[in-house]
Amino acid sequence: MNYLHIMIKPASGICNMCCKYCFYADETSKRAISSYGMMSDETLAIVIEKALEAAKKHCTIAFQGGEPTLAGLDFFKKAVEYSKRLNVNRCKINFTIQTNGLMIDREWCEFFATNKFLVGVSLDGPKVLHDKYRVDIQGKGTYRRVFRAIQLLQSYHVDVNILTVITGDTCQNFGKTYGFFKRNGFTYQQYIPCLDPLGEERGQKVWSLTPSCYEVYLKTAFDYWYQEAVKGNKIYNRYFDNLLLLLDRQAPESCGMSGVCGCQYVIEADGSLYPCDFYMLDEYRLGNLKTDSFEELDNRRRKIQFVDKSAIMHEDCRQCCWHPLCYGGCRRDRDYYEEGLGKNYYCDAYRTFFEYAYPRLEHLYRSIVSQIR
Repeated sequence: MNYLHIMIKPASGICNMCCKYCFYADETSKRAISSYGMMSDETLAIVIEKALEAAKKHCTIAFQGGEPTLAGLDFFKKAVEYSKRLNVNRCKINFTIQTNGLMIDREWCEFFATNKFLVGVSLDGPKVLHDKYRVDIQGKGTYRRVFRAIQLLQSYHVDVNILTVITGDTCQNFGKTYGFFKRNGFTYQQYIPCLDPLGEERGQKVWSLTPSCYEVYLKTAFDYWYQEAVKGNKIYNRYFDNLLLLLDRQAPESCGMSGVCGCQYVIEADGSLYPCDFYMLDEYRLGNLKTDSFEELDNRRRKIQFVDKSAIMHEDCRQCCWHPLCYGGCRRDRDYYEEGLGKNYYCDAYRTFFEYAYPRLEHLYRSIVSQIR
């Protein structure tokens, strides 16, 4: 493989926070073994060795959780050391980590800066919104600790992006969130829709993201993003920026916007490999990198038709004029675990959003292209 992206969960689902909407806590609770503990140095070395044998030009090594920093700073120092020593193809290596920020101190910041980590920090907006659902294991809000961690990372010139989970509260108060991020100079933003628990009726939790709420978010967020962009102050929003890529007939960087699942490699603390972060369930376990090769794991992915099934298009999508911008959306939002893959849960939200935003989105795209050319 010329390009390989692996996601490692070094602390399995262990976390020092207890976010009320955590999709991974929901997933692990539905497995025979909910937690695989901390990844051993031996497993880490094997995972990195096999990844760098497979990657010919570029390898991204991402760490997520649970909370990955609970594995300890020495674990990450060894990850960098192994990557340098085992890089047999001399490919380019990028490191990324998604963290809740609670463990971050100056020693962590110095390490991230020295090794050029891209650090994603989960922050759901100002204190009143963040602390509503993102609490520690004592049930206390975490906003002040997370915000201090972001400031500390920035003081060390670490590349930081903000990851925000979109709940019903986010949608109704997005102006507050956007203004807060703008005032603090958080110009690289990602927003991910909140996931309801597997096997339960959607939209029933106090934090659930319903299609009508998501529509409000999409329209409001787009208005703010567009207003800044036309003034020459474009703030990165992963979803909207990927729509510009689609208008330019480029592949979206965000896998959920492709309409077909890609070949993801998500690795649990024991070395077990799964096809997607949203499908780390026993029935989707492909094997273990300690005993299996990437070729064997890919063959098992094909055997369960994980990618093929995601390519099945709903009949409504075939007739929809917005399909070239939507492609049916992320598989997780089309998969109800009872009826199989169907139409995207947020279909109406996407359709009304595109009707609302497309003229301005196309105008912005043409403006950017004319400046480049």
